[in-house]
Amino acid sequence: MGNISTPLLSCLILVLFFCSAIPSTAFSSSSSSSSSSTMHTNNWAVLVCTSRFWFNYRHMANTLSLYRTVKRLGIPDERIILMLADDMACNARNKYPAQVFNNENHRLNLYGDNVEVDYRGYEVTVENFMRVLTGRHETAVPRSKRLLSDEGSHILLYMTGHGGDEFLKFQDSEELQSHDLADAVKQMKEKRRFKELLIMVDTCQAATLFSQLQSPGVLAIGSSKKGENSYSHHLDSDVGVSVVDRFTFYTLAFFERLNMYDNASLNSLFNSYNPNMLLSTAYYRTDLYQRLLEEVPVTNFFGSVMETIHTDSPYRALSSINSRKSKIDKRLDQTSNGRQRRILESSDVPQESTDSDTRDKQVSCPFTHKWNTILWRIENMKEMDYLVNYGLALMFPIVSFSTWLSC
Repeated sequence: MGNISTPLLSCLILVLFFCSAIPSTAFSSSSSSSSSSTMHTNNWAVLVCTSRFWFNYRHMANTLSLYRTVKRLGIPDERIILMLADDMACNARNKYPAQVFNNENHRLNLYGDNVEVDYRGYEVTVENFMRVLTGRHETAVPRSKRLLSDEGSHILLYMTGHGGDEFLKFQDSEELQSHDLADAVKQMKEKRRFKELLIMVDTCQAATLFSQLQSPGVLAIGSSKKGENSYSHHLDSDVGVSVVDRFTFYTLAFFERLNMYDNASLNSLFNSYNPNMLLSTAYYRTDLYQRLLEEVPVTNFFGSVMETIHTDSPYRALSSINSRKSKIDKRLDQTSNGRQRRILESSDVPQESTDSDTRDKQVSCPFTHKWNTILWRIENMKEMDYLVNYGLALMFPIVSFSTWLSC
């Protein structure tokens, strides 16, 4: 018995090593792939107007215009954080109460139905802005005022107001410095609050606000370079003040030609800014952004994320879609009384059963079927806990069996 137990024990040790090596390799490959590429899950927008007082009417109109655009392109209100430092719609000087316009023709009321303001008036401060970005809220702050993004989120951060060399004024009483913004973005990246971030700023010397950014995955564009001003577009004589800035006006003109299904690229948006029309030079920083702008649709930040079905087998995806369509078509066939019937071709179903029979015959061997099942489970292991439990469960019977043989 002692002569036989030694080689058997050696074989069992080799089997144990082989079985433990497979899941560790699968785990390392899956973890490396997951860390290198995270799925794009959702889009968020943080829209900030930092200016008070009636003569800054255009800054509120800028923000509400972007708010309307991203909603039209598919981002829902629960994923938009809207911060307005003043309420121009209810200002005593407003000739059109409860209305805000971005054009002198007054065709579009930006302050119409379904405008959900999350932070208004004196709630719009540098502190609250930093808390929104970093997620460091007090416990009493409701979920509707929180940026509940994750590591797969694309975030649009739009800010407008009065600024200067590496600062943006809030409420004419405090300033957001460029290093403050860089620190907040760094915390967001460390806490995995975004996959990609687009920062868009419409203010004087807007490009200087990006100078301290160092976090990867960040793309930034400003309405003007250092030493340049950002100008308003036109004056509304009825309202008595300018109603929109030039940079935002031409941004809106670009998006008014699009819908949520268009695939216009970020490069086309950035190239649409004409310095002769802006009276300043739009500046964008791309050194922290890994992808080519020509390959990134604008809806990756300004629109919604379409629901998709991810699968390793295209046949299974098509078969599941066809099965759902066949159920819908059967209901329509029963209720439409011969009108507008949509009947799926009968050839699709037999093809599915034939392919499935073929696969069943191929894996009819019990050993092959069991081995494929084990490999499939190993490939789908994503957490270390499963690997530890799997190794311990496998080790216990092998050690018990080797101990029994050595007795």
